[in-house]
Amino acid sequence: MTEKRIDELIKIINKANEDYYTFDKPTITDQEYDRYMQELQKLEEKYPDLKRNDSPTTRVGGEIIDEFKKVTHEIPMLSLGNVFNESEIIGFDERIRKVVPNPNYVAELKIDGLSVSLHYEKGKLVRAATRGDGVIGEDITHNAKTIKSIPLTINKPIDIEVRGEIYMSKASFTKLNENGENFANPRNAAAGSVRQLDSKIAASRNLDCFIYHLPDPEDYDIYTHEDALRFMKELGFMTNPNNKKVNNISELLDYINYWTENRSKLPYEIDGIVIKINDLNDQQKLGFTARNPKWATAYKFPAEEVLTKVTDIIFTVGRTGQVTPSANLEPVRVMGSVISRATLHNEDYVVQKDIRVGDTVAIKKAGDVIPEVVKVIKKRRDGTEVPFVMATNCPICNHDLVRNEQESAYYCVNEHCPAKKIEKLIHYTSRHAMNIEGFGDRIIEDFYNLGYLKNYDDFYTLEKHKEELMELEGFGEKSINNLLDEIENSKNNSLERLLFGISIRHVGTKTADILAKNFISIDHLMEAEFEEIRDIKDIGPIIAKSVTEYFAKEENKKLIKRLKEHKVNMMYLKNINTKETDFSGKTFVLTGTLERFTRDEAKEKIEALGGEVTTSVSKKTGVVITGAEAGSKLKKAEDLGVTIWDEETFINILSKY
Repeated sequence: MTEKRIDELIKIINKANEDYYTFDKPTITDQEYDRYMQELQKLEEKYPDLKRNDSPTTRVGGEIIDEFKKVTHEIPMLSLGNVFNESEIIGFDERIRKVVPNPNYVAELKIDGLSVSLHYEKGKLVRAATRGDGVIGEDITHNAKTIKSIPLTINKPIDIEVRGEIYMSKASFTKLNENGENFANPRNAAAGSVRQLDSKIAASRNLDCFIYHLPDPEDYDIYTHEDALRFMKELGFMTNPNNKKVNNISELLDYINYWTENRSKLPYEIDGIVIKINDLNDQQKLGFTARNPKWATAYKFPAEEVLTKVTDIIFTVGRTGQVTPSANLEPVRVMGSVISRATLHNEDYVVQKDIRVGDTVAIKKAGDVIPEVVKVIKKRRDGTEVPFVMATNCPICNHDLVRNEQESAYYCVNEHCPAKKIEKLIHYTSRHAMNIEGFGDRIIEDFYNLGYLKNYDDFYTLEKHKEELMELEGFGEKSINNLLDEIENSKNNSLERLLFGISIRHVGTKTADILAKNFISIDHLMEAEFEEIRDIKDIGPIIAKSVTEYFAKEENKKLIKRLKEHKVNMMYLKNINTKETDFSGKTFVLTGTLERFTRDEAKEKIEALGGEVTTSVSKKTGVVITGAEAGSKLKKAEDLGVTIWDEETFINILSKY
């Protein structure tokens, strides 16, 4: 009877949560809800063996983790491109119409929060992850379970991923700061809450979550974004009630204008409007850039402009040696955060705007993120202002600066400039590069000044200085061991991370991946001729020249040799199998639920044997691997005559290797 009552209570509480959060129609009082929850807690305390993993009592928190695990997104969580005014919105619509003559859109409020991916297996929440860099996020499952608007169990026992935005309401934010916290805005508060190691803290913050995206709709026979939103709501997810399908640009502009004027009335913060093509087939036609979908954009509300005074203009040195002017400002609050410095980009920017020390200026956050000077309030000048003069020498090493003829930038060309070296070391540890966590900018600068870090290979000799490092203020044995573990783990990174990390000019993350994929090993890349690199798709002469020049320098050859001696991996690990296999050169699509593998595990095995995994079926697809409850991708594969493997066939073929 006890087990039956526990099941009844869970059903009652889950139904109450769904009615309240998903359908905005509460069916029981708060007092009744609390009474049911207390009864459930008492029964679970008395009969701990009967407590279910998806019990609503887990929402009170209590789970404590040691650190956040990294999660690789099967489908990257891409960011959106931005538009900032009516003409740019019309321009976006015109670009769409060149491919889709009569589009309709879904317009959605852009919640100012933290993006999240939720994974369910057989209807139960198994993982929640932050967006991170779009490819790798952090596992926040223990905190996501405390958010009442995130269902622990959905209304169908299916495998599914959905994406949304975790946010904090204005009321919860006010209450939080009244209780002694000091967050600048609700977004920061939400982000800080989901990154707590102790889930009780997250539970106390009263977070919410709107779901807005279904990454793999074809699996559920869904072909419009509108239907995807409806489907996710039916499963028990909270979707925003203010989303609206619009049939033309006029209706879209009306929607944007309405919410621009009325956003203050909402109980949560929004920072714009998201515009998406409704038809999913049209989305596929439009496709993606490297960073953004072409079928969606975000209209950003006009940035808040605030007046302040320029107290000084200083110069900073980046890892490439570029010297950038920045304005020191009288501290002022802009969009929830205090700003005391703004970039001035380059000499031409400062001269064009005639920015002087002592000027009153209007500043804003470009894209709501980076502070910049919009204009000078010249009528407030009193004659004491000091005109700008571009630096002629490096502010750190005093070496002559050189202006690149093709750019507006000045560079310090001293290869031994401490500032360049420090910035390069910081870059080497960054998320997209070698991803060595625990090294803040200040730590690297301190280690550099103390002589422990001068080049990339010095990271791998820090263990020799362990006793000395432990004597530094702020460092104990545990923190030093964590740093050393992160350094050791970085040796196992794939080649593309190393190529990005060593700061070859013009080699960003995408280019590094292309080079690594084409040359497999750093030795092959170092031996490659200019023409061989240049002729690779998406590379070209500028990058090819930069790469060949980098590896032609004796000091860089010696660096690579030293890194090898420290056992830093120099191979492309996403596909290192050179033997011909049943997977080599083929494109695979996974559909349905596999019993023996997660999708990530299956993808990893396919890629290790020379295959590539994509998300949609086409004539170019080599094999579709099917699990239980395979969706429309299976039918499409059958219609196109694509080879189909069930899970047993997949396992049998894997066993050959």
